[in-house]
Amino acid sequence: MTTKNLIALSAFLLFFSLSIQGYSQRSSQHTISGTVIDDDLEVPLEYATISITNTNDPSDINGGVTDIDGKFEIEVPEGTYNILVEFISYEPKQFNNRKVDSDLDLGTIKLGVSSANLDEVIVRAETTQVDVRLDKKIYNIGKDLTTAGGTVGDALNNVPSVSVDIDGGISLRGNENVRILINGKPSAMAGFGDSDVLNQLPADAIERVEVITSPSARYDAEGTAGILNIILRQQETLGFNGSLSLNAGTPANAGISANLNYRTEKFNLFTNTGFRYFDAPGGGFFDTRYNENSGVEFDRIVEDRDIERLNRNFNTSFGMEYFINEQSSITGSVFYRYGEDEDLTTNVTDNYINANQVLGTTREERQTENDDSWQFSLNYVNNFDDNGHKLTADLQFETDKETQFTTIGEREDYNTDNRPVDLIGENINTIEDQKEYLIQADYVLPLGEESQFEAGYRGNFENEITDYTLFQENPVTGDLELNESLTNVFDYSENVNALYTQYGTKFGQLSFLLGLRLENTQLKGKIDSELTDAELEDVFGFAIDTDFDNKYLGLFPTVNFIYELAERENITLGYNRRINRPRGWFINPFPSRSSNNNVFQGNPNLQPAYSNAFDLGYLKRWEKLTLTSSVYYQHETESFERIEENIAGTNVIRTIPVNLASNKRTGAELGLLYNPADWLRLNSSFNFFQFKTEGEFNGKNYDAENTSWFARFSSKVSLPAKIDWQTNAFYRGASEGVQGTQEGILSIDLALSKDIFNENATLSLNVRDLLDSRKRESFTSTDTYDRYSEFQWRQGQNVTVSLIYRFNQQKREQNRRNGNDGNMDEGDFEG
Repeated sequence: MTTKNLIALSAFLLFFSLSIQGYSQRSSQHTISGTVIDDDLEVPLEYATISITNTNDPSDINGGVTDIDGKFEIEVPEGTYNILVEFISYEPKQFNNRKVDSDLDLGTIKLGVSSANLDEVIVRAETTQVDVRLDKKIYNIGKDLTTAGGTVGDALNNVPSVSVDIDGGISLRGNENVRILINGKPSAMAGFGDSDVLNQLPADAIERVEVITSPSARYDAEGTAGILNIILRQQETLGFNGSLSLNAGTPANAGISANLNYRTEKFNLFTNTGFRYFDAPGGGFFDTRYNENSGVEFDRIVEDRDIERLNRNFNTSFGMEYFINEQSSITGSVFYRYGEDEDLTTNVTDNYINANQVLGTTREERQTENDDSWQFSLNYVNNFDDNGHKLTADLQFETDKETQFTTIGEREDYNTDNRPVDLIGENINTIEDQKEYLIQADYVLPLGEESQFEAGYRGNFENEITDYTLFQENPVTGDLELNESLTNVFDYSENVNALYTQYGTKFGQLSFLLGLRLENTQLKGKIDSELTDAELEDVFGFAIDTDFDNKYLGLFPTVNFIYELAERENITLGYNRRINRPRGWFINPFPSRSSNNNVFQGNPNLQPAYSNAFDLGYLKRWEKLTLTSSVYYQHETESFERIEENIAGTNVIRTIPVNLASNKRTGAELGLLYNPADWLRLNSSFNFFQFKTEGEFNGKNYDAENTSWFARFSSKVSLPAKIDWQTNAFYRGASEGVQGTQEGILSIDLALSKDIFNENATLSLNVRDLLDSRKRESFTSTDTYDRYSEFQWRQGQNVTVSLIYRFNQQKREQNRRNGNDGNMDEGDFEG
């Protein structure tokens, strides 16, 4: 029986018992009283359930619930009773055979968090909290010292199953086709699919990260790897409270952020505002050797690339939740982000013939970028009763304008045989306008005590217009002239309408959740260019559709089971079908221009990829050790792969995404959380995966098999003087792709922290990439060339000192609605 139903049953039986006893009996009653609090936080637990059973007559049940201060007073006749104190997600406490012949005060009753619940097992540690549910695992960031003063990207890199590469790209179980959500929805905070934006948001804004490898029908079908749902903090404390964070470090970086909250019984005001300034120097090295039959001018080209970045970002959000009544509320919020970036990329190129340097050039690309993003959202929640019967509705509008101005200049350093060289200066103006609308409604209906029905609709409508203007230097006059051939406007829209339904229930120790999602997708694009279709085919090397309107209708079933083998042991099984839609950057056919010899070019002919995935998981808890594990299999059709090819007769190497035939991925992961002593906490995970790719492009076969792995280890040690020391290590094993190999990458982070000012503030020092080893080294081999390359997004160690000051955060109010934490998890099936 669930806690909510127990409350209702207890109240009914209490009323019935009182009505038949009569006034004369009530006059001889005694009071059982007490106060229920959280054992860890020592805050009151409102709506904790008190059940009182007469030992002489088990059908004689009395009881009640605690008030906002965690207090209760219940009158009972003289007798002997068993007293049970319960609260959802907490271990109950039992007081057996208590004789009541006068008023009985149980004093302060402390409840600890439960080790097992109907559909979840919670494992707590200061660094991480793992919450295993039917369709996802939830990792609370906790007191992760190494992310203090860092970004959301830094925090994600410490989450099991997740890896963040040196470019900021996010992968789940080694698969980069992952969907990023903020508070359960697509969001401008996630950068319209550009994961680099996550490096502009502070890590301390995160409450938890939901790793959803087997998403239920409630979630978007987008992302063949699964979903990462980032839940941001929102205080629930009565009164005015918040925190202020300051950080500074080297390479030059500084930031300030404030998280403020004011709550009353009728409304809750919240804001999170921050500014960040940072310098992120990076670089790369490319050594390309062309085969004798390649027919190119130079047989070897070496590029040494140096990148200087200066970024200034401001972001703020403000919102208000208004409690219409005890059952319903409405929340409105506004998010704004502004960024200014100044980058300088310097490419020093040496060209060889027969091992002799014959031509050297230096190419400088200066780029300034301004980015304005707004998000407006409105959320309505109506709880029809206290049993989970609920309706939620969401409206959201986002707009983003990104303006880039790029100047490219190139000079000749040496020319041993005075060969003719065209060194042409360029100016590029790029304006990207993005708009996104979201409409969503979800309805949850409990069916009895152990079952739940859910249905909903989501409409997501995105449009992106890229206005690209290229001016090139006239080699005769030196004037900049418009290049009408490559100047273009690319208008791209993605519209998705989705309906879903799902049903969950519990039979004994077995719970399951069955769902079906129907999605109608429209991918529409138009390229406005002076070039004809035939000329575009000559320029890009393949025929492209310049005006397309593709529609796809798909069914996406989901199945999730969890079986409780014991109180601290369970098995989970999940199946889901997913879709991976191409994004604008992958579709725009006009190439990047930061290098003469290495370019990336989108492919408007890309079609969505589809996957079927299975996941089998196991969890076991001992007193000091927790083990989580899973094995998984995924078969993806029309999978995206980046293919490199040498453009015939030139030294230019183009990278282009294409649909290959299939990708089969098999893997296993293991996680251990071990607390051998109060002063030591250890956390580690290991992920092993193998994939097999089959397919061809432009008549070439790209079949490949690869086995790789990644592992992370974290230790937290409590030193004397109440100083905490944390070490995080991450290693990604070597891998093999369809055209080459990549070396392993090791990264180590260290941090020290100490609470000060009566534990109202925390001072911390952290060092990221201690060994300066987060560097990608790869080797590519094709029919016409071999290339060794290195790339490092941020060079050198990153050292940061941060101070977080908290005020009025010692106490928090339990949610007004039977312990629901109000954190966007509405609708989670509890069996």
